[in-house]
Amino acid sequence: MKLIPVRGLRARITLLATGLTAVASLGLLWLAWKLVGDAVAAVPQMPPGTAVRVDGIDVDASALADHLRRHARRNVLVFGSIAFVFVVSAAGILAWTFTSRVLRPLRDITGTARRLQVESMGERIGSRESRGELAELAHTFDDMLDRLQSAFDAQRRFVANASHELRTPLAVIRTELDVTLADDDADEAELRRMGGVVREATERAGQLVNSLLLLARTDGAGLVVREPVDLAAVAGSAWRAVEREAEHRHIRADFRTPPAGVFGDPALLERVAGNLLENAVRHNVDGGWLDVTVLPSPQWSVLQVRSSGGLVDPAMVEELFEPFRRAGVARTARNGAGLGLSIVRAAVQAHGGVVTAEPVVGGGLSVTVRLPALR
Repeated sequence: MKLIPVRGLRARITLLATGLTAVASLGLLWLAWKLVGDAVAAVPQMPPGTAVRVDGIDVDASALADHLRRHARRNVLVFGSIAFVFVVSAAGILAWTFTSRVLRPLRDITGTARRLQVESMGERIGSRESRGELAELAHTFDDMLDRLQSAFDAQRRFVANASHELRTPLAVIRTELDVTLADDDADEAELRRMGGVVREATERAGQLVNSLLLLARTDGAGLVVREPVDLAAVAGSAWRAVEREAEHRHIRADFRTPPAGVFGDPALLERVAGNLLENAVRHNVDGGWLDVTVLPSPQWSVLQVRSSGGLVDPAMVEELFEPFRRAGVARTARNGAGLGLSIVRAAVQAHGGVVTAEPVVGGGLSVTVRLPALR
Protein backbone atom coordinates (compact mmCIF):
# COMPACT_ATOMS: atom_id res chain seq x y z
CA MET A 1 0.00 0.00 0.00
CA LYS A 2 1.51 3.27 -1.13
CA LEU A 3 1.21 6.22 1.28
CA ILE A 4 -0.19 9.48 -0.06
CA PRO A 5 2.52 12.15 0.25
CA VAL A 6 1.69 15.09 2.48
CA ARG A 7 2.22 18.40 0.74
CA GLY A 8 2.68 21.71 2.46
CA LEU A 9 4.84 22.73 5.37
CA ARG A 10 1.79 23.52 7.50
CA ALA A 11 0.37 20.00 7.14
CA ARG A 12 3.74 18.42 7.81
CA ILE A 13 4.31 20.43 10.97
CA THR A 14 0.78 19.61 12.16
CA LEU A 15 1.28 15.89 11.53
CA LEU A 16 4.65 15.99 13.25
CA ALA A 17 3.27 17.75 16.33
CA THR A 18 0.25 15.42 16.45
CA GLY A 19 2.41 12.34 16.06
CA LEU A 20 4.80 13.39 18.80
CA THR A 21 1.87 14.14 21.10
CA ALA A 22 0.33 10.73 20.33
CA VAL A 23 3.58 8.91 21.05
CA ALA A 24 4.04 10.78 24.34
CA SER A 25 0.41 10.14 25.35
CA LEU A 26 0.72 6.43 24.59
CA GLY A 27 3.83 6.30 26.72
CA LEU A 28 2.06 7.99 29.62
CA LEU A 29 -0.98 5.71 29.22
CA TRP A 30 1.18 2.62 29.33
CA LEU A 31 3.05 3.95 32.36
CA ALA A 32 -0.24 4.65 34.21
CA TRP A 33 -1.55 1.19 33.35
CA LYS A 34 1.68 -0.36 34.63
CA LEU A 35 1.72 1.69 37.85
CA VAL A 36 -1.93 0.90 38.68
CA GLY A 37 -1.31 -2.81 38.18
CA ASP A 38 1.78 -2.72 40.34
CA ALA A 39 -0.05 -0.71 43.04
CA VAL A 40 -2.88 -3.21 43.22
CA ALA A 41 -0.46 -6.12 43.24
CA ALA A 42 1.37 -4.55 46.17
CA VAL A 43 -1.72 -4.83 48.43
CA PRO A 44 -1.04 -7.42 51.21
CA GLN A 45 -2.40 -10.86 50.27
CA MET A 46 -4.86 -12.73 52.50
CA PRO A 47 -4.06 -16.30 53.54
CA PRO A 48 -5.33 -18.93 51.09
CA GLY A 49 -8.96 -19.89 51.63
CA THR A 50 -9.81 -16.60 53.34
CA ALA A 51 -13.27 -15.32 52.54
CA VAL A 52 -14.21 -11.68 52.39
CA ARG A 53 -17.83 -10.50 52.71
CA VAL A 54 -18.78 -8.02 49.95
CA ASP A 55 -22.38 -6.73 49.87
CA GLY A 56 -23.47 -9.65 52.10
CA ILE A 57 -21.76 -12.25 49.92
CA ASP A 58 -18.64 -14.17 50.91
CA VAL A 59 -15.98 -13.91 48.20
CA ASP A 60 -12.61 -15.61 48.07
CA ALA A 61 -9.91 -13.03 48.90
CA SER A 62 -7.58 -14.02 46.02
CA ALA A 63 -10.41 -13.81 43.49
CA LEU A 64 -11.37 -10.41 44.84
CA ALA A 65 -7.79 -9.13 44.44
CA ASP A 66 -7.65 -10.31 40.83
CA HIS A 67 -10.99 -8.65 40.12
CA LEU A 68 -9.88 -5.35 41.60
CA ARG A 69 -6.63 -5.43 39.61
CA ARG A 70 -8.48 -6.05 36.32
CA HIS A 71 -11.07 -3.39 37.13
CA ALA A 72 -8.43 -0.77 37.94
CA ARG A 73 -6.51 -1.46 34.74
CA ARG A 74 -9.69 -1.42 32.68
CA ASN A 75 -10.61 1.98 34.08
CA VAL A 76 -7.12 3.27 33.29
CA LEU A 77 -7.47 2.05 29.68
CA VAL A 78 -10.96 3.48 29.20
CA PHE A 79 -10.41 6.91 30.69
CA GLY A 80 -6.84 7.01 29.38
CA SER A 81 -8.10 6.33 25.84
CA ILE A 82 -10.64 9.10 26.14
CA ALA A 83 -7.93 11.48 27.38
CA PHE A 84 -5.61 10.26 24.59
CA VAL A 85 -8.14 11.08 21.88
CA PHE A 86 -8.86 14.49 23.42
CA VAL A 87 -5.19 15.43 23.85
CA VAL A 88 -4.16 14.30 20.35
CA SER A 89 -7.13 16.09 18.75
CA ALA A 90 -6.38 19.28 20.69
CA ALA A 91 -2.71 19.06 19.70
CA GLY A 92 -3.62 18.71 16.01
CA ILE A 93 -6.07 21.63 16.09
CA LEU A 94 -3.69 23.91 17.97
CA ALA A 95 -0.75 22.97 15.76
CA TRP A 96 -2.79 23.66 12.60
CA THR A 97 -4.00 27.01 13.96
CA PHE A 98 -0.73 28.34 15.34
CA THR A 99 1.31 27.02 12.42
CA SER A 100 -0.82 29.12 10.08
CA ARG A 101 0.03 32.23 12.06
CA VAL A 102 3.73 31.38 12.36
CA LEU A 103 4.07 30.63 8.64
CA ARG A 104 2.28 33.79 7.52
CA PRO A 105 5.57 35.64 6.78
CA LEU A 106 6.69 32.65 4.74
CA ARG A 107 3.51 32.85 2.66
CA ASP A 108 4.13 36.56 2.18
CA ILE A 109 7.64 35.81 0.93
CA THR A 110 6.29 33.16 -1.46
CA GLY A 111 3.57 35.49 -2.73
CA THR A 112 6.06 38.29 -3.31
CA ALA A 113 8.41 35.94 -5.15
CA ARG A 114 5.57 34.81 -7.42
CA ARG A 115 4.54 38.39 -8.21
CA LEU A 116 8.06 39.56 -8.99
CA GLN A 117 8.99 40.32 -12.56
CA VAL A 118 11.81 42.27 -14.12
CA GLU A 119 9.50 45.29 -14.34
CA SER A 120 8.38 45.01 -10.69
CA MET A 121 11.64 44.36 -8.88
CA GLY A 122 10.91 47.23 -6.48
CA GLU A 123 8.49 45.21 -4.34
CA ARG A 124 9.84 44.05 -0.97
CA ILE A 125 8.68 41.92 1.97
CA GLY A 126 9.37 44.70 4.48
CA SER A 127 9.17 44.44 8.26
CA ARG A 128 6.95 41.74 9.73
CA GLU A 129 5.52 41.02 13.16
CA SER A 130 7.37 37.72 13.44
CA ARG A 131 10.88 37.53 14.74
CA GLY A 132 13.67 35.03 14.67
CA GLU A 133 14.46 32.86 11.66
CA LEU A 134 11.47 33.90 9.52
CA ALA A 135 12.18 37.60 10.04
CA GLU A 136 15.81 36.96 9.15
CA LEU A 137 14.67 35.07 6.04
CA ALA A 138 12.48 38.01 4.97
CA HIS A 139 15.37 40.43 5.52
CA THR A 140 17.74 38.20 3.55
CA PHE A 141 15.18 37.92 0.75
CA ASP A 142 14.85 41.72 0.57
CA ASP A 143 18.64 42.07 0.45
CA MET A 144 18.79 39.56 -2.39
CA LEU A 145 16.13 41.51 -4.29
CA ASP A 146 18.14 44.71 -3.81
CA ARG A 147 21.21 43.04 -5.32
CA LEU A 148 19.17 41.58 -8.19
CA GLN A 149 17.58 44.93 -8.95
CA SER A 150 21.00 46.60 -9.00
CA ALA A 151 22.29 43.87 -11.32
CA PHE A 152 19.29 44.19 -13.66
CA ASP A 153 19.59 47.98 -13.74
CA ALA A 154 23.31 47.75 -14.47
CA GLN A 155 22.64 45.18 -17.20
CA ARG A 156 20.00 47.37 -18.84
CA ARG A 157 22.32 50.39 -18.78
CA PHE A 158 25.19 48.32 -20.11
CA VAL A 159 23.16 46.86 -22.99
CA ALA A 160 21.75 50.29 -23.88
CA ASN A 161 25.18 51.90 -23.86
CA ALA A 162 26.79 49.04 -25.79
CA SER A 163 24.03 49.23 -28.40
CA HIS A 164 24.61 52.97 -28.72
CA GLU A 165 28.36 52.52 -29.13
CA LEU A 166 28.01 49.76 -31.74
CA ARG A 167 25.37 51.70 -33.66
CA THR A 168 27.78 54.57 -34.33
CA PRO A 169 30.47 52.67 -36.33
CA LEU A 170 27.78 50.66 -38.12
CA ALA A 171 26.00 53.86 -39.12
CA VAL A 172 29.28 55.32 -40.39
CA ILE A 173 29.95 52.21 -42.49
CA ARG A 174 26.45 52.16 -43.95
CA THR A 175 26.49 55.89 -44.74
CA GLU A 176 29.89 55.74 -46.46
CA LEU A 177 28.84 52.72 -48.51
CA ASP A 178 25.51 54.28 -49.51
CA VAL A 179 27.10 57.59 -50.51
CA THR A 180 29.92 55.98 -52.46
CA LEU A 181 27.69 53.46 -54.24
CA ALA A 182 25.23 56.21 -55.18
CA ASP A 183 28.02 58.21 -56.84
CA ASP A 184 28.43 56.86 -60.38
CA ASP A 185 31.50 59.07 -60.90
CA ALA A 186 33.38 57.80 -57.83
CA ASP A 187 37.03 57.35 -58.73
CA GLU A 188 39.80 55.34 -57.13
CA ALA A 189 40.66 58.13 -54.68
CA GLU A 190 37.07 58.28 -53.46
CA LEU A 191 36.94 54.51 -53.04
CA ARG A 192 40.18 54.56 -51.10
CA ARG A 193 38.86 57.31 -48.87
CA MET A 194 35.69 55.33 -48.27
CA GLY A 195 37.75 52.22 -47.54
CA GLY A 196 39.82 54.11 -44.98
CA VAL A 197 36.73 55.39 -43.18
CA VAL A 198 35.13 51.94 -43.19
CA ARG A 199 38.31 50.35 -41.89
CA GLU A 200 38.56 52.89 -39.07
CA ALA A 201 34.92 52.25 -38.12
CA THR A 202 35.37 48.48 -38.15
CA GLU A 203 38.50 48.78 -36.02
CA ARG A 204 36.55 50.80 -33.48
CA ALA A 205 33.75 48.23 -33.46
CA GLY A 206 36.29 45.43 -33.07
CA GLN A 207 37.96 47.28 -30.21
CA LEU A 208 34.60 47.69 -28.50
CA VAL A 209 33.74 43.99 -28.91
CA ASN A 210 37.11 42.94 -27.51
CA SER A 211 36.66 45.26 -24.56
CA LEU A 212 33.19 43.87 -23.91
CA LEU A 213 34.52 40.32 -23.95
CA LEU A 214 37.33 41.23 -21.57
CA LEU A 215 34.91 42.99 -19.23
CA ALA A 216 32.59 39.97 -19.28
CA ARG A 217 35.57 37.76 -18.45
CA THR A 218 36.69 39.81 -15.47
CA ASP A 219 33.50 41.35 -14.06
CA GLY A 220 32.35 39.13 -11.20
CA ALA A 221 34.42 36.16 -12.36
CA GLY A 222 37.23 34.34 -10.65
CA LEU A 223 40.78 34.05 -11.89
CA VAL A 224 41.69 31.13 -14.12
CA VAL A 225 45.45 31.77 -14.05
CA ARG A 226 47.34 32.49 -10.83
CA GLU A 227 51.07 33.00 -10.77
CA PRO A 228 53.63 35.49 -9.40
CA VAL A 229 53.67 38.78 -11.35
CA ASP A 230 55.95 41.82 -11.00
CA LEU A 231 53.98 45.07 -11.25
CA ALA A 232 57.08 46.94 -12.39
CA ALA A 233 57.52 44.56 -15.35
CA VAL A 234 53.83 44.80 -16.18
CA ALA A 235 53.95 48.60 -16.17
CA GLY A 236 57.04 48.59 -18.39
CA SER A 237 55.44 46.24 -20.92
CA ALA A 238 52.26 48.33 -21.01
CA TRP A 239 54.26 51.55 -21.53
CA ARG A 240 55.94 50.22 -24.65
CA ALA A 241 52.52 49.97 -26.34
CA VAL A 242 51.78 53.70 -25.89
CA GLU A 243 55.28 55.15 -25.81
CA ARG A 244 55.26 56.22 -29.44
CA GLU A 245 51.95 58.05 -29.08
CA ALA A 246 53.23 59.81 -25.94
CA GLU A 247 56.40 60.92 -27.74
CA HIS A 248 54.36 62.18 -30.68
CA ARG A 249 52.35 64.38 -28.31
CA HIS A 250 55.47 65.43 -26.34
CA ILE A 251 54.19 63.98 -23.06
CA ARG A 252 56.86 63.67 -20.35
CA ALA A 253 56.85 60.34 -18.54
CA ASP A 254 58.42 59.72 -15.15
CA PHE A 255 58.71 56.13 -13.88
CA ARG A 256 59.46 55.09 -10.30
CA THR A 257 58.92 51.36 -10.47
CA PRO A 258 60.85 49.18 -8.04
CA PRO A 259 59.96 45.44 -8.12
CA ALA A 260 56.64 44.63 -6.43
CA GLY A 261 55.26 41.10 -6.56
CA VAL A 262 51.60 40.12 -6.67
CA PHE A 263 49.81 36.82 -7.34
CA GLY A 264 47.39 36.71 -10.25
CA ASP A 265 46.73 36.58 -13.98
CA PRO A 266 49.60 38.22 -15.94
CA ALA A 267 47.40 39.03 -18.95
CA LEU A 268 44.74 40.74 -16.86
CA LEU A 269 47.28 42.67 -14.82
CA GLU A 270 49.01 43.85 -18.00
CA ARG A 271 45.61 44.96 -19.28
CA VAL A 272 45.10 46.90 -16.03
CA ALA A 273 48.38 48.76 -16.47
CA GLY A 274 47.75 49.13 -20.20
CA ASN A 275 44.33 50.72 -19.73
CA LEU A 276 45.66 53.13 -17.11
CA LEU A 277 48.54 54.24 -19.33
CA GLU A 278 46.33 54.46 -22.43
CA ASN A 279 43.92 56.72 -20.56
CA ALA A 280 46.81 58.78 -19.19
CA VAL A 281 48.11 59.38 -22.73
CA ARG A 282 44.90 59.70 -24.75
CA HIS A 283 43.13 62.00 -22.28
CA ASN A 284 46.24 64.08 -21.66
CA VAL A 285 47.11 67.43 -23.18
CA ASP A 286 49.88 68.00 -25.72
CA GLY A 287 53.11 68.65 -23.86
CA GLY A 288 51.64 67.26 -20.65
CA TRP A 289 53.08 64.83 -18.13
CA LEU A 290 52.42 61.51 -16.50
CA ASP A 291 53.90 59.72 -13.49
CA VAL A 292 53.93 55.96 -12.95
CA THR A 293 54.77 54.79 -9.43
CA VAL A 294 55.04 51.30 -7.97
CA LEU A 295 55.11 51.02 -4.17
CA PRO A 296 55.91 47.61 -2.64
CA SER A 297 54.87 46.82 0.95
CA PRO A 298 54.36 43.70 3.09
CA GLN A 299 50.57 43.78 2.64
CA TRP A 300 49.83 45.69 -0.56
CA SER A 301 51.59 46.28 -3.85
CA VAL A 302 50.51 49.65 -5.26
CA LEU A 303 50.45 50.86 -8.86
CA GLN A 304 49.68 54.57 -9.25
CA VAL A 305 49.28 56.44 -12.55
CA ARG A 306 48.97 60.24 -12.39
CA SER A 307 48.66 62.46 -15.44
CA SER A 308 47.79 65.95 -16.53
CA GLY A 309 44.68 66.64 -18.54
CA GLY A 310 41.33 68.36 -18.42
CA LEU A 311 39.59 69.36 -15.23
CA VAL A 312 37.64 66.52 -13.60
CA ASP A 313 34.71 67.18 -11.27
CA PRO A 314 35.37 65.33 -7.98
CA ALA A 315 31.69 64.38 -7.83
CA MET A 316 32.00 62.61 -11.18
CA VAL A 317 35.10 60.53 -10.38
CA GLU A 318 33.17 57.44 -9.28
CA GLU A 319 31.19 57.47 -12.54
CA LEU A 320 34.41 57.09 -14.51
CA PHE A 321 34.46 53.42 -13.44
CA GLU A 322 31.07 52.80 -15.03
CA PRO A 323 31.02 51.35 -18.57
CA PHE A 324 31.05 53.88 -21.41
CA ARG A 325 31.96 56.82 -19.18
CA ARG A 326 34.88 59.14 -19.83
CA ALA A 327 36.24 62.14 -17.98
CA GLY A 328 33.24 64.45 -17.94
CA VAL A 329 31.81 62.91 -21.12
CA ALA A 330 29.41 60.04 -21.64
CA ARG A 331 29.58 58.07 -24.93
CA THR A 332 30.92 60.94 -26.97
CA ALA A 333 34.67 60.55 -27.17
CA ARG A 334 36.22 59.43 -30.43
CA ASN A 335 39.13 57.50 -28.98
CA GLY A 336 38.54 54.34 -26.98
CA ALA A 337 35.37 52.52 -26.07
CA GLY A 338 34.82 54.01 -22.63
CA LEU A 339 35.46 50.66 -20.94
CA GLY A 340 39.04 51.20 -19.75
CA LEU A 341 38.43 51.96 -16.08
CA SER A 342 35.51 49.51 -15.94
CA ILE A 343 37.87 46.72 -16.99
CA VAL A 344 40.47 47.97 -14.51
CA ARG A 345 38.01 47.84 -11.62
CA ALA A 346 36.67 44.40 -12.58
CA ALA A 347 40.15 42.93 -12.98
CA VAL A 348 41.43 44.46 -9.73
CA GLN A 349 38.41 43.16 -7.80
CA ALA A 350 38.95 39.71 -9.29
CA HIS A 351 42.45 39.83 -7.77
CA GLY A 352 41.09 40.82 -4.35
CA GLY A 353 42.33 44.40 -4.67
CA VAL A 354 40.84 47.88 -4.72
CA VAL A 355 41.12 50.78 -7.15
CA THR A 356 40.50 54.46 -6.41
CA ALA A 357 40.75 57.69 -8.38
CA GLU A 358 40.96 61.37 -7.55
CA PRO A 359 41.34 64.56 -9.59
CA VAL A 360 44.74 66.20 -9.93
CA VAL A 361 44.92 69.86 -8.95
CA GLY A 362 45.07 71.94 -12.12
CA GLY A 363 43.62 69.19 -14.31
CA GLY A 364 44.15 65.49 -14.77
CA LEU A 365 43.47 62.27 -12.92
CA SER A 366 45.28 60.05 -10.46
CA VAL A 367 44.34 56.34 -10.33
CA THR A 368 45.69 54.05 -7.59
CA VAL A 369 45.52 50.25 -7.71
CA ARG A 370 46.17 48.22 -4.55
CA LEU A 371 46.71 44.48 -4.88
CA PRO A 372 47.57 41.90 -2.20
CA ALA A 373 51.35 41.60 -2.05
CA LEU A 374 53.10 38.35 -2.90
CA ARG A 375 54.09 36.52 0.28
